Amino acid sequence: MPKIKDTDTENQILNAAKKVFQEKGMDGARMQEIADKAKINKSMLHYYYRSKQLLFEAVFKNAFALLAPQLNAILNDDSSIEEKVISFTNNYISFVVKHPYLPSFIIQELNRNPKFILKLKDQKGFPNIEKFKKQVVLEIEQGILKPIKGEQLFINILALNIFPFVASPLVKAFVNINDTEFKQLMVDRKTEVANFIINAIKV
Repeated sequence: MPKIKDTDTENQILNAAKKVFQEKGMDGARMQEIADKAKINKSMLHYYYRSKQLLFEAVFKNAFALLAPQLNAILNDDSSIEEKVISFTNNYISFVVKHPYLPSFIIQELNRNPKFILKLKDQKGFPNIEKFKKQVVLEIEQGILKPIKGEQLFINILALNIFPFVASPLVKAFVNINDTEFKQLMVDRKTEVANFIINAIKV
């Protein structure tokens, strides 16, 4: 009889893989190490995930599936652009402080496999900025915002939120801080980034 995949074992594997990928990266991670951390044998690991790439994608999708719907909900609710900037920044930074490997995963996988993002784009809850763009145009016409394209504003929000996490070793070196101080710095950015963007775009 064929084996039945157990949800607890699968979660055990994904949690172990997340820790190893976070520490070693995709290229440095080894399936044996993940199996050891999950407290299973390597053949069992391969039964659940035939390759490291499939396991990596599963870990990535699990994390992204937690974040993307939150961000999509903010972009498409009825709040003002100012409120969206505050909520988006707060939610993103809060999430990534808890899942610090995610931005590096995104950059790493886009460099290795640019088509991977197309798989994510088809998933339910992937952020859609069409309403956000229309709202930017409307608030410019109402004299609330300075002229700016919605796409450019969205990229600015992404860049200011994502870069410090992707370049965390560089940021720590420049600012001369340790991991604990970096985490606090990122928490402080919830307010700093939102205020910076809002001050730049409001009339």
